[in-house]
This record gives sequence, C-alpha cells and structure tokens, in this order.
Amino acid sequence: MKAHVYVTLKRTVLDAQGQTVADALRRMEYRGVQDVRQGKYFLLTLEDGQEPAAAQTEVERIAREVLTNPVIEEFSFRIEG
Repeated sequence: MKAHVYVTLKRTVLDAQGQTVADALRRMEYRGVQDVRQGKYFLLTLEDGQEPAAAQTEVERIAREVLTNPVIEEFSFRIEG
C-alpha cells in the first residue's frame, strides 16, 4: 500500500513562497489562478497485509506527530492499494 501525505501551511499562516509564485503568475499574465499555497508531499510505502483501518490510523499518527508542525501546518492523506 502507498500513503500520499500532503502538508500545507494553515490558512491563517502567511505563505510567502506561495504569494511569490502567485505574484509571478500574475506578472506572466496567467489570469486563471486566484491563489497559490505551497507545501510538502510525502509518499509512504506501507507493509503489505495491513488492515486498511490500521494503516489509516498509523498514517494519520505519523502525519500528526512527525511530518507536520501542528502550530502552523495541516495535513491530508489518501491511501491506495
């Protein structure tokens, strides 16, 4: 199984890098992009044979305790296969 974990800054935290990209897109005349938020992506390869519910619990714990700073970041994830 693979777990795809996405970590981004919370909406209440200024995303300077995302703002810089958004400004550059506007200057380059890309008009269809309203906002840009940057983040991190992690691909976790899980051991075969895990129950889906156990895998979900484990990935959520890893994301919460290891991959994010809960003060300024939030995460989402999906598990496949």
